[in-house]
Amino acid sequence: MKKLITILIFSLLMISATEYRPPANFHPTIEGTWELVSFYNYEDGVTPSDTLLIADGYRQIKMYYNGKVMWTRYVPNDSVEWFGYGSYETTDSTLTEKLEYMSASMRKITNSDMLWDMELLLEKDRYSQIFTDGEGNRINSENYKRLD
Repeated sequence: MKKLITILIFSLLMISATEYRPPANFHPTIEGTWELVSFYNYEDGVTPSDTLLIADGYRQIKMYYNGKVMWTRYVPNDSVEWFGYGSYETTDSTLTEKLEYMSASMRKITNSDMLWDMELLLEKDRYSQIFTDGEGNRINSENYKRLD
């Protein structure tokens, strides 16, 4: 019995002394649920010139899973619906979304091919999708935090 207790205590001690280290080749993934927290505007095409925080009650949620994207936006005191659904692809530095279905309000302002190519800055629990002009200069960005 003493041997069993000694082995048990020794095992618990060894387990508690170990440190978890994620694999060295860990890459963050965009898959999950995200909430918009702010916008950046770029004055010189490189550095954010100002940050615009989200107004109280405003919510924009994006969900990425298995090559599909869905987003919705709620704006208090506004009856206009904003949502979209489609596919997405990412690389280490780009995010491309192609919408297949969207609200009428979104359809009025969308480009003809419903395709958005954006610069992507992705970390474990946050990401930015940065819109650029034809010369690759940054215009503005949407900044998200991970919900799930």
